[in-house]
Amino acid sequence: MRQQKTDGTPRAQDTHVPEAPSSAEQVKSAKPARGLLRSSGVVSSMTMLSRILGLIRDMVFARIIGADALADAFFVAFKIPNFFRRLFAEGAFSQAFVPVLAEYREKGSPAAVKALLDSVAGVLGSALIALTLVVVLASPLVTGLFAFGFWLDYPDKFAAASDMLRITFPYLLLISLTGLAGAILNSYDRFAVPAFTPVLLNITLIAAALVAAPWFATPVYALAWGVLAAGVVQLLFQLPFLARIHMVPYPRMDWRDAGVRRILRLMAPAIFGVSVSQINLLLDTVIASFLPTGSISWLYYSDRLSELPLGVFGVAIATVILPSLSRQHSAQAPEVFNRTLDWALRMILLVAVPAAVALVILAEPILLSLFYYGDVITARDMTMASLSLRAYACGLIAFMLIKVLAPGFFARQDMKTPVKIGVIALVSNMVLNLLFAVPMHLYWGIGHVGLALATAISAMLNAGLLYKGLRRLKVYRPEPGWGRFSVMLFAASAAMALVLTGFIYYLQDWQFWAWWQRAGWLALICCSGAFVYGVCLLLGGLRLSHLRHS
Repeated sequence: MRQQKTDGTPRAQDTHVPEAPSSAEQVKSAKPARGLLRSSGVVSSMTMLSRILGLIRDMVFARIIGADALADAFFVAFKIPNFFRRLFAEGAFSQAFVPVLAEYREKGSPAAVKALLDSVAGVLGSALIALTLVVVLASPLVTGLFAFGFWLDYPDKFAAASDMLRITFPYLLLISLTGLAGAILNSYDRFAVPAFTPVLLNITLIAAALVAAPWFATPVYALAWGVLAAGVVQLLFQLPFLARIHMVPYPRMDWRDAGVRRILRLMAPAIFGVSVSQINLLLDTVIASFLPTGSISWLYYSDRLSELPLGVFGVAIATVILPSLSRQHSAQAPEVFNRTLDWALRMILLVAVPAAVALVILAEPILLSLFYYGDVITARDMTMASLSLRAYACGLIAFMLIKVLAPGFFARQDMKTPVKIGVIALVSNMVLNLLFAVPMHLYWGIGHVGLALATAISAMLNAGLLYKGLRRLKVYRPEPGWGRFSVMLFAASAAMALVLTGFIYYLQDWQFWAWWQRAGWLALICCSGAFVYGVCLLLGGLRLSHLRHS
């Protein structure tokens, strides 16, 4: 039997560890910025397709279930497994697994890598099966934990959410195994397949809403079954691509495997460190369950729009740089590590700043254009959702920066620092929820806006402390040129804001237009703003070569 050292890396007979690598070898082992740009472009394009389909999905949802009590119940039943998905499939597991896998690939043999994957698949799968069984059997307790207000004040919503949770929660097992497959593919620089996989979720849910829902006495239950079916489809889709690189895991229950134990040790603190924003959103759901009917749906629609730039670009950059940073840290190439992180920060800000400005200005026209149909969704629903969208947009820059700053710690297998920062942000969010949501509900009837604003401010605190931590640990130092870059970015965003504001000033009463009029004007406004922003960046001296080299 292959033996391993107690620290989790294979023994000498299974590895070929070179002597201290030269600077040239270090740089060669690290993915260059040009390759990162290309890879992030692939992920962004696939994610953009998924997000577009996601918007179509939400438009269909708005038409089928609107923002009534059953819609609130479904969104809670969908949010709970999605929260755990962020922990197991995209969050703590991925952030802990990828650096360990990178180290095995750097120092170990293919057999050692394969053995690690088999053990991880067996341990993760067994843990998720146990968790799924517990939640399915005790769904009322879990629903009460995440939507306590339903249990107290809305028994019909509570019963519906509990029933649908039994259907949707097994999705966690399937999508977490899909996440494991995606993490393996990403580690081998096969970014396109994992990025495309969420497209299948949206296609399946759209089909469930349009095809299956009419056959159900209560159409919203068709969406719950659609979630479960989507998990099966996504997992089966990735297996052939794992087979091509000969890395299909054959689950093996070995909790004592050194690599598995290292991943679990790294996961435990990372659960908080990487998922603070998701915990914040679930806290919002708990408090929103006490608010008037529609509050959870308003938050859902506004959060979905705020996540569009975050998912298309923030997650894409984070997905690409984590394996690269892990390899660079393992190869002891701190200069390349720093340049990669600096490049990622600039790329994030180029998208995050104008996206935040545009969402604040165009919140209501965007929501009206996408979701307003006048029957199940009303103009008041759109007004309420636009208020929370503006609040979320205030924290969009911070949300996107967290996606890049956190991997700076995770790639170095430092999980404790983000955890401490995450706990501070989490406690702050809880306090701010009470400070903002309660009075805003009592005096203005917009308590859901207070929840979104508290989430945004806690994200700002989280991002600021992560950045300060990287600087304090001397892991990151800004490369030259940030002053000019900041001025150029501010000027271009300001010019875009003037154009967007001018359009909104002259174009009013969006709710009275036909859908094609709203869509046409919104497309014109967005294209005009993007054109002005791009021209200003070019006049400021930005060139494509600057995006390729940090």
